[in-house]
Amino acid sequence: MPTLHGLEALPGADLVQRGIDDLTRGASTEEALLVSMASTRLRATGVEVPPGSGVSAGHCLYSLLAAKHGADAHSRYNALVRRLESFARAAEHARAR
Repeated sequence: MPTLHGLEALPGADLVQRGIDDLTRGASTEEALLVSMASTRLRATGVEVPPGSGVSAGHCLYSLLAAKHGADAHSRYNALVRRLESFARAAEHARAR
């Protein structure tokens, strides 16, 4: 099973690891769709990201959030993206050392 290879302590790593685990199982969860959205950037930092379904992960994520959270979908989407962005930036910094 793919792991974060030394990046587990970074902010948002728990979210990314859940997304990777869900993608490995073929589950279309919030976390899996989020990781799928950022798969190219995450792979560039050395994170092993399983292939996604090939659909527009961002649109699917928003639809899932809208069904689950209604009017709060937009703020939930932005919060998830911010956490992922925090992880990606920290991972890029850690790998640049």
